[in-house]
Amino acid sequence: MLELFDKIQEAAQAIRNVWNKTPHAGIILGTGLGPLVQRVEVEATIEYGDIPHFPKSTATSHRGRLVCGTLCGLPVMVMEGRLHMYEGYALQQITLPVRVMKAMGAGLLVVSNACGGLNPFYKAGDIMLIDDHINLMNGNPLVGINDDRLGPRFPDMCHPYDQNLIRSALKTARKNDIVAHQGVFVAVTGPNLETRAEYRFLRMIGADVVGMSTVPEVIVAVHSGMRCVGFSVITDMCLPDALEPAVVEKIIAVANEAEPRLTTLVTGVLQDEYQRLQA
Repeated sequence: MLELFDKIQEAAQAIRNVWNKTPHAGIILGTGLGPLVQRVEVEATIEYGDIPHFPKSTATSHRGRLVCGTLCGLPVMVMEGRLHMYEGYALQQITLPVRVMKAMGAGLLVVSNACGGLNPFYKAGDIMLIDDHINLMNGNPLVGINDDRLGPRFPDMCHPYDQNLIRSALKTARKNDIVAHQGVFVAVTGPNLETRAEYRFLRMIGADVVGMSTVPEVIVAVHSGMRCVGFSVITDMCLPDALEPAVVEKIIAVANEAEPRLTTLVTGVLQDEYQRLQA
């Protein structure tokens, strides 16, 4: 059995054989948010199945390929579709792509997701900048013997989401008249949606939105020393006293409708990064 470090190196080398640039950022696109990849000046695309040790994405609307190229003047690696614990993958498998992005040279992780709204002041179609998170996934990708080559044994999580990047995104939102909240994301395993009692509990412990992803990737990114910015598209409202059955097709449609606004926020952050590098 190969160690995690060796798997990362094999996967990174396979990507370098096709695309040998150093990415500034890695981007993970969640449910219904794949169209953002159309803004990338594509230089290489690789199916997950063609990258050693990459799991295949089985979730609805997740394309399952890595797109490498340039966005806003910056070299980027874009995951067109992510991996989830509910697909049966271990958290170390789910987060392997983030490790590979870091091994390739990326210092920034941009992560997006579709989620359910718990905060009654939000509405479907709104976007939330993730300011903090709660991990209720019954697991952690850092469990096990720590490899100091990948990061410290006890990474600090007081600011998992970079405040400067959040301010950059909010500035872009104000400039473009986009509704953008700032709040707490809670991650659960899924794949079932929550009961009314569970929604009440999640709201009670401080969550503004709930989803089935993002937190493992951010934990590993922080462990790796990457800066993170996270965007949640609220696709349905999860208010326990006015709860309606969720329809996957409607959720994807809401995410697709919000995608242009998400693209504006992500590109705004990357444009600020580009200008910072040029200064």
